Amino acid sequence: MHLLTLSAGGRLAAAIALALGLAWPAAPQDLQEFEKSVSEFTLANGLHFIVLERHQAPVVSLYTHARVGAVDDPKGRTGLAHMFEHMAFKGSDRIGSKNYPAEKKALAAVDRALEQLREEKNRGPRGGEGHKARLERLEKAFQAAVEEAGRLAASDEFTRVIEESGAVGLNAGTSADSTVYFYSLPSNRIELWFYLESERFLRPVFREYYKERDVVREERRMRTESNPIGKLVEAFLTTAFTAHPYGRPAVGWASDLENLSVADAEEFFRAYYVPANMTVVVAGDADPRRVRSLAEMYFGRLPNRHLPPPVHTVEPEQEGERRIEIESASQPFVLVGFKKPSQQDPDRAVFDVISDVLSGGRTGWLYKELVRDKQLALQAGGFPNFPGDKYPGLFLFYAAPTSGHTVAENEAAMYGLIEKLKAEPVDADTLNMVKTKNRAALIRKLDNNAGLAAELASNHAAFGNWRQLFYELDEINRVTAEDVRRVAQKFFNKRSRSVAYLVAPPQAK
Repeated sequence: MHLLTLSAGGRLAAAIALALGLAWPAAPQDLQEFEKSVSEFTLANGLHFIVLERHQAPVVSLYTHARVGAVDDPKGRTGLAHMFEHMAFKGSDRIGSKNYPAEKKALAAVDRALEQLREEKNRGPRGGEGHKARLERLEKAFQAAVEEAGRLAASDEFTRVIEESGAVGLNAGTSADSTVYFYSLPSNRIELWFYLESERFLRPVFREYYKERDVVREERRMRTESNPIGKLVEAFLTTAFTAHPYGRPAVGWASDLENLSVADAEEFFRAYYVPANMTVVVAGDADPRRVRSLAEMYFGRLPNRHLPPPVHTVEPEQEGERRIEIESASQPFVLVGFKKPSQQDPDRAVFDVISDVLSGGRTGWLYKELVRDKQLALQAGGFPNFPGDKYPGLFLFYAAPTSGHTVAENEAAMYGLIEKLKAEPVDADTLNMVKTKNRAALIRKLDNNAGLAAELASNHAAFGNWRQLFYELDEINRVTAEDVRRVAQKFFNKRSRSVAYLVAPPQAK
């Protein structure tokens, strides 16, 4: 993820905008009132826009949600979806280059150098005498071509332009199920966003691609290969999923990353960055009629292409517990996951309630039992949508044992609470507290343009209707104690369970 800072002038403009307008204390708290401020439309090419009017301050938050994530990475090219987060603000043929005709030739030279290098690598042992020397020479030629193309890139031009216009919160992110791009601007600069955002989807240039590929490779090295819990999570996923791509690391396998090419990125872009596969939210001081006019003028230029196929691979039914142990001289850790259905399941609200009951902060059973009372764990919790929820995934539990206690003790304590959930109805006070917390959480979501833009986009992307943001609260309010017990009994069983331990190696013990 890229977190960018602003120039002094930009920071001042952003601070004023934030102070005046990104928070709205008088936000309506029910759907009927909220709907009065929302309009939406779909362009002829399928791109859907949601406009939320909030005229309390001259600022607007802009959010692009692409329904493409790590789950969509082609086999053998893991990490490709994540690469687009890193390529987000590189510009187009019109912005981001010192001399685009020359840069275009230089980028073509990079492609040719890479192709020659790949051909020699593919020869392998059959390359005969001189194979190693040719590899070294072609690797140097490839790096020289990359450096030459890099000298022609104005890589900070895109961000500099929007920073000088008062942008704040410029960022991008990739999850298992989606990739998002967002920032906020003074409302009188909204057309700049329409131009820049549409340009990078209309005429993207994958400049500095191999530089960013190296950044992602280093990210993997830091977050996974040099991080014991990162290793544990990766091993856990590959254990829990035998067929579905949820079992692959979002950052990508090292060997895949090292071989990703611009051609791979271009093919992926054409397949998944389709207008009908994206949702845009404009929240703040915006006129819906002008937004529509600008959308048609700029985003209407994007070609209409077929939607990409969904993931067809279905994870086979698990027929018994799976366990894995990773050795590391570090803080022990335990992960426990139970298979569960996707976000489209009718019981999705029940899983949310269970999550709040078991791991809702300091009032959650896991914290009170494992951390506060028995002091078995430094931290303990869980959540119902790991690594994503577009497809069937996992309800995940975790704990980090305190000194003198073990991962096995913590695992047993987790099961004790789960069995309690299955055997006894949740008391009315706990259930009411969970529902009250969810009501408060919705109110907080309605208080911030940028956060609300994200919620509207994700709910439309997942359910085809932004109103699910409000329907979710109604669904949670209808959950009963018997629903909680029924779902716990159905899904929290040993047959569908996967467990991963992070433990000290024998000599460290």
